[in-house]
Amino acid sequence: MKFISFLFYSFLFLLINVSCNSKIESKPEAELQIAVIADVHLQDVYGELSDHNYRGVKNDKNGKYALIRTMGSQLRSTRIFNENYFAFLASLDDVVNRNIKHVLLPGDFSDDGQPLHLRGLKEILDRYSKLHNISFYLITGNHDVVQPFSHDDGKVDFLGIGGKAQPILSSSTLQTSSSNETYPPIVSKDIQNLGYLEVTKLFGNYGFFPQESNLYWESPFSNYNYDNYDFQVAQQMAALENRSRLIPGNDIPLPDISYLVEPISGLWLLALDANTYLKRDLNELNSEYRNTGEGHNNLLNRKKYLIDWVEKVVKEAQLRDKTLIAFSHYPMIDFNNDASSNIDNLLIGSKMQLNRVPNEDVAQLFAQAGLRIHFGGHMHLNDTGIRTSKEGHTLINIQTPSLAAYKPAYKLLTLKENNLAEIETIVIDSVPGYDTFFELYRQEHDYLKSIGTINIWNDTILSSKSYHELMGWHLKELVRLRFLKSEWPSHFTELLLSLSGKELLMLSQLESGLPFDENSKNMLFENISFSNRWPQIETMLNQHKLTLDQFEDWSGEDLIFDIYRLRSADQLAFNDIGTSRLKQYECLTHAFLNSSAMTSVDNTLSKKMMELMILLDKFMHGAPSIHFEINLNTGEIQSLNN
Repeated sequence: MKFISFLFYSFLFLLINVSCNSKIESKPEAELQIAVIADVHLQDVYGELSDHNYRGVKNDKNGKYALIRTMGSQLRSTRIFNENYFAFLASLDDVVNRNIKHVLLPGDFSDDGQPLHLRGLKEILDRYSKLHNISFYLITGNHDVVQPFSHDDGKVDFLGIGGKAQPILSSSTLQTSSSNETYPPIVSKDIQNLGYLEVTKLFGNYGFFPQESNLYWESPFSNYNYDNYDFQVAQQMAALENRSRLIPGNDIPLPDISYLVEPISGLWLLALDANTYLKRDLNELNSEYRNTGEGHNNLLNRKKYLIDWVEKVVKEAQLRDKTLIAFSHYPMIDFNNDASSNIDNLLIGSKMQLNRVPNEDVAQLFAQAGLRIHFGGHMHLNDTGIRTSKEGHTLINIQTPSLAAYKPAYKLLTLKENNLAEIETIVIDSVPGYDTFFELYRQEHDYLKSIGTINIWNDTILSSKSYHELMGWHLKELVRLRFLKSEWPSHFTELLLSLSGKELLMLSQLESGLPFDENSKNMLFENISFSNRWPQIETMLNQHKLTLDQFEDWSGEDLIFDIYRLRSADQLAFNDIGTSRLKQYECLTHAFLNSSAMTSVDNTLSKKMMELMILLDKFMHGAPSIHFEINLNTGEIQSLNN
């Protein structure tokens, strides 16, 4: 009996020991799926101001009042403000239909951290969490915590009655000069920008603070480890005062809300707060802390501790056989298919937001730290970036598209056996309610016409038959109303806009570059020695199974728009551009890049044209970005897209 008793207690001890340490050994269940939804920029179109009786504009289509922004403001912004509300609900419904239980929101889940919209977002997350058992994990972007502390702000372009703009400000001190074209401002604290304390308190259940259901949780500043983890201790250490650090350039510590969480056995989610705020004195009594906007570049000289922490977490994950998935608001790798230098040489002004491209040292440091996979947002584009360190460690940065821009989509990560990760891009095309406010926009357009507004937005957008089509129009108008003027050199743009595809192909065979005079486009063709180049052109066309007349179907304006489509959506834009046009672009870039005459010419216009063709070629030939598989052991990537 003693021997049997000994065996029983020995078995019991072994069972308890295995149970207590099971989280060290176990991996995530096979085929675990995680959705990544970036840059929602949610504004609660049906929200209500808590301190003012203004309800917005009444929509006769459904009888509801709506707090929405003007269509004019949407079409001049890199994001829309209104219809993305419905797109977010559609994406969450898609998540529910796929039975996905884990959702990452890598920043800009709100638009400027305003109480009105944050309350609406929380209501949505709480509802889907309760009804469908979905766990959400958030990290802040530059539009969630604009500054580390709450401060006054406002928007002057809410849509008012009859199509006239209605400013709403959080303080009367922000009031701008009055105008007959807008209503007098409404003052409400619900339009201020909230800081770290308020935002994390509101969404504390969604990753920012440890939950009792978590198997593990830590921040870069935790003084415990995996083996001695205690929930109560973790709660104490998670207080913002324990997660604040003084960085160079500031005189007070500011929060860093990065965290690591193990929601289910074997899965580690690493959320990085790459926001950095620097003090700027406004006057002797007042100062503010502005976001540098540099993302992970800040880690090189101001938040180096985050890189050290990531390296530590990676080693722990490997030691304990955990699958580590990192996400943050900012990209870690060049998102321009390595065409950033060509953009710099070709464009002016903001140059496709070239200042947001991370330093190459960022990618190398994270790759060397052993990080394999990172989901980023911020740029509202679809892209896959790959970097391998000198020591052979590969980092893959997956840029998640925004629901508020072209092309609206989210990423679906499926963790499979043998440490494989399948990435699928889910386009959000069918969005119930996407046209809810079209009649209100019609009133806006009519009002703008009535007061003689110059360069009004194209109301053809109101004929969009789908959310996908609406977002295509958004980008097209954004290019026309903003980017053409602010990013393209006028001399070169004037030439490009005046040419057909056929004329562009002919120009590739010029023997003396582009002798363009802005007063006479005809000079381009007066001295073309085309006859002796015809055999080369004919050979190229035959190789691509094209005819010269097919190039008459599009113009330089279409080319510029398609460049922005490719830049924003990468391979997702292929279907919209069409197989025939893509073949023509292949032929066109081949003609220019293999022209010995053009490559030897040393005039500014010819150089610009060559940069354009290199840019187009790179945008069409990036790493897999729609549907692909990553080997998390080796960093190898394989396309699964047909």
